[in-house]
Amino acid sequence: MFEAVEELLVEHADLEKRLADPSVHADQANARKLAKRYAELTPITRVYREWRQAGEDIEAARELAAEEPEFLAEVKDSERRREELTEELRLLLVPRDPSDEKDVILEIKAGEGGEESALFAGDLLRMYLRFAERIGWKTEIIDFNESDLGGYKDVSVAVKTKGNSEPGQGVWARLKYEGGVHRVQRVPATESQGRIHTSAAGVLVTPEAEEVEVEILANDLRIDVYRSSGPGGQSVNTTDSAVRITHLPTGIVASCQNEKSQLQNKEQAMRILRSRLLAAAQEEAEREASDARRSQVRTVDRSERIRTYNYPENRISDHRTGFKSYNLDQVLDGDLNAVIQSCVDADATAKLAAAQQN
Repeated sequence: MFEAVEELLVEHADLEKRLADPSVHADQANARKLAKRYAELTPITRVYREWRQAGEDIEAARELAAEEPEFLAEVKDSERRREELTEELRLLLVPRDPSDEKDVILEIKAGEGGEESALFAGDLLRMYLRFAERIGWKTEIIDFNESDLGGYKDVSVAVKTKGNSEPGQGVWARLKYEGGVHRVQRVPATESQGRIHTSAAGVLVTPEAEEVEVEILANDLRIDVYRSSGPGGQSVNTTDSAVRITHLPTGIVASCQNEKSQLQNKEQAMRILRSRLLAAAQEEAEREASDARRSQVRTVDRSERIRTYNYPENRISDHRTGFKSYNLDQVLDGDLNAVIQSCVDADATAKLAAAQQN
């Protein structure tokens, strides 16, 4: 059933031997690449060996049961265990997103609903910051544009791991399902008659690109500087420190105005631009790929309403997976794991089904 895994076992053993060679670590970049692949193959190797052992246990138990019927219970236990290992191994063999271990830039933009939408965008920002804090990730607000009532018209935040993460537990692996339109139903702070309103905010999540991953030619950029807007302060609103960068071949724009100097704002805007260009390239590749390789959960159409936050019922619903729970207050405080896991599981199930059809 899993004949191809034998090749992975050989690769795993070869990687183990190479990583034990001190000379390999002279090239740190290559050593990290080998260690990452080794970490990916280790759980597959472990589960496959357990699966193979379970098969041997079944045969041994059947031989004993042929002479002594009391061993039939052991046969059933071994068969049940092998079924569990079969499913676990199938999921481990589902093709992984090569960007799973990347850090991300997460952007939240107010949408329909005016000030109420901006306040909701602020609530989403706090939710993601608290989620990152719970896991132990680092966060850095890159750029923001506040609303009059203390919400956010738009805000960009970098989310990073503090070290190597377990396979499938990287920042992109967990947060990539957050991209889309998030809808809120509640009584706005500006509502005097207690009526429930519906508004929305958009979330865009892109893997943060390294400079070597995206080639950006200086001649392809138009860089505009302008006066920062927002709360006043030393040098703010008095100098042209804000920066807007336009990538002419694609029309993709990134801007930053919150740092003190024009140079700092340019560096931050370039970070955002690199990530957006990488995301655009990946989406183009997805469009060209076969349907079987596309994620069934995270669609290219970012206008899709993916989730509803209903305050009166304390309910959160994910429309892609059917997930629903009545602990919205806890989710907004960063307890997002169950919601995200429903997307991870649905994505893995869809990819597994696609792989079995091929």
